[in-house]
Amino acid sequence: MILADSFCKSHKARNNEFTTNLNDLPLIAQFAANTVHDFVGAAYLVSPFCNGVDLNCGCPQRWAKQQGLGCIMLEKPELIYDLVRQCRNSVAKPFTVSVKMRLKKELRKSVEVCQQLEKCGVSFLAMHGRTPDQLTGDVNTQALAQIVDSVQIPVVANGGVKSLKECVDLQEITKCKGVMVANGLLTNPTLFTGTATTTTDCIQRWLNICYNTTLDSKDIYKTPTIQEKPSNLTFQCFHHHLVFMLEKILSKQEKRIFNNLQNFGDVILFIKEKFGVVPQLFDNDEFEQTRILDLDYANRGDVYLDLKPDGAMDRGADFLYDYSSEGKYFKNKVQDDCDWSDIFLENG
Repeated sequence: MILADSFCKSHKARNNEFTTNLNDLPLIAQFAANTVHDFVGAAYLVSPFCNGVDLNCGCPQRWAKQQGLGCIMLEKPELIYDLVRQCRNSVAKPFTVSVKMRLKKELRKSVEVCQQLEKCGVSFLAMHGRTPDQLTGDVNTQALAQIVDSVQIPVVANGGVKSLKECVDLQEITKCKGVMVANGLLTNPTLFTGTATTTTDCIQRWLNICYNTTLDSKDIYKTPTIQEKPSNLTFQCFHHHLVFMLEKILSKQEKRIFNNLQNFGDVILFIKEKFGVVPQLFDNDEFEQTRILDLDYANRGDVYLDLKPDGAMDRGADFLYDYSSEGKYFKNKVQDDCDWSDIFLENG
């Protein structure tokens, strides 16, 4: 979930929050927004580099609700309709415009919102099977099934899925056209292949992606070691994903050690000693397909400026996403042997 206002106003935010490569398709960028100029402006900026945008109306985190973003948007459905219509009219098909949302307390109102969004031209819906107040627990599969039956557009079901079998079961129960998984894929990126835990091959592929991302150009003589401060990769990103991926396959003592490592070298050494894998160079073709693209947003900010009303309030630079922070969730987890399964409450 990218903050649309920051994305529109800050070159730094764009460079940090959105990167892609030639292999990264199909790709949808999800934005948090509550004004037309922010959502449509962000969508127009990013449209040459992805296949669609999604409006987040599901995030239940307190900071988002305080800013009028995420699930609090469901209290103003007319605003959601307006954002979708304006975006649909500004960026031509086949570019998709979708909405990620949660159930409202009254199922009838959820159905009404979904049907109205269909009339507004939304391409598909992603529906989390809990209400904003339900951060954990079972998803309401009956409600999801009724919503799927009430619209003609595809509905992607989300919530509580931790295995491929659960994906299949959710699809069979709800008749949804797709299943969205967040927590389960963080813990096991190969979940959709049917594996129970992260495979060694998956760890190898993550090391390869991270290492080759740090290279500015292909160098067949380069020693496969990630520099301590590579230009295109933060240690936070590299380490955090591995912490998730190894959660189910490391012992308690191993997790206490690994989760508190502080540099690339120590992480790579730990992985080598535990799993026998090290970063490997891509060949020329794979390197070119996965190389981070240099995105040119020149002259694409005009839509944002044209739509922005005079005197519109800005959140200001202080609200821009602080990507250097470890975050309170991660700090809590590295200190204790805890279950990480609910770290992203929206998509659990």
